[in-house]
Amino acid sequence: MPLLPRRPPAALYVPVRGLLEARVPWGRDRALDHVVERERHLVPFLLTKDALLTAAPPPHAVPLHALPSTIPFPFRPLRFLRLYASAFALSPHPVTVSPTHRLSALHLDEAQAVDATRADAADRLLRLLMLAPSRALPLHLVARIRLDLGLPSDFPRSLLPHYPDYFALSADGRLLELVCYRKDLAVSAVQSYAQRTGGYKIGDPIAFQLSFPRGFELDKNVRKWLDEWQKLPYISPYEDGSHLAPRSDITEKRTVAVLHEALSLTVGKKMEKEVLVKLGEALRLPPGFRKVLARHPGIFYLSHKLRTQTVVLREAYRRHMLVDKHPMMGIRYQFLHLMHMGREEAGKAKGKERKTVRGDQMMGDEYGADGENEDDYDDEEDEEEDEENIEAGVASEDEESDDEDTENRGETGEPQQAAN
Repeated sequence: MPLLPRRPPAALYVPVRGLLEARVPWGRDRALDHVVERERHLVPFLLTKDALLTAAPPPHAVPLHALPSTIPFPFRPLRFLRLYASAFALSPHPVTVSPTHRLSALHLDEAQAVDATRADAADRLLRLLMLAPSRALPLHLVARIRLDLGLPSDFPRSLLPHYPDYFALSADGRLLELVCYRKDLAVSAVQSYAQRTGGYKIGDPIAFQLSFPRGFELDKNVRKWLDEWQKLPYISPYEDGSHLAPRSDITEKRTVAVLHEALSLTVGKKMEKEVLVKLGEALRLPPGFRKVLARHPGIFYLSHKLRTQTVVLREAYRRHMLVDKHPMMGIRYQFLHLMHMGREEAGKAKGKERKTVRGDQMMGDEYGADGENEDDYDDEEDEEEDEENIEAGVASEDEESDDEDTENRGETGEPQQAAN
């Protein structure tokens, strides 16, 4: 049985306070938008790479139709693979995809980084389980966030068996369970920072680090509420919070602490909002917790780039650069560089007159009956236009869905441009 943390002392039972009633504006942060935008297509790229170099035996050549259907290609697979010709080599009749030498070499570097950071990955995964009141999480959810956590694609086989004192699978194999609660790891990123900067003791109030884009201003009533909220006791996300009064400011501060810690455990200090909401539900956060993300724009930034919403932990970045770069992110940036090389090569080829090659004809006949136009590579402007449109609409749509969770208590996230 895992060792459960003690309940906090009675002094931390804080009465209900008035919740924020004002609307907090959303302001664009172009530097953090760039953090999200530069990883365009990275997930399908990495999943395709894993399907070739991890799942497929040598020579790692896979028929196009045999690629996993779970890879979220942003458009037709053949067009995607052609766009990144620096990483994926195509051969016709039947169309087969294989890794280039550059991709294979970088995959080996990634494997070395995974081995070197295996203990760190296990600790971060363990701490994520320690956040869950049930001390367990659905395995499919862990698999969904494994890229965020920097876990290998085959982590159930390559990572979990190395740590039998940490992890166990449920009898039906659906849950990843905590074996032993480690009190020495039950220190949040917020507490660790407070200890490094001096004078912190367990139970002391901790103010979250805040930052805003240039030109962003809070209403004076919002600022006053925020200043008082920052002075409330800090309830560690690793402590039991069931005793706290629901719909109170202290409960909201603990909810922020849990979401902050979950993002801190990721290698990129960010996560798609949809996935973070699923994780929050698994961590049994209070109903309507997603509103907290928009109500605290100084802690979390909601980017609307790439046709979705991504939650970025502000304090983890200085403009668009990570303050503390995890080794797995170093490898990730190298993959992005390889992708950029492929797009440059595709762009140069597109600018030249090309003669029809028989092999390309066979590929098009088999997989592109509607015709494969090289101009289709110019999808960036269309995606940018879509993103500009949803920046104004996605927040209001999210408000409507959030209202199903709980009564309106001062909804936030109203789009409002701020110069940066």
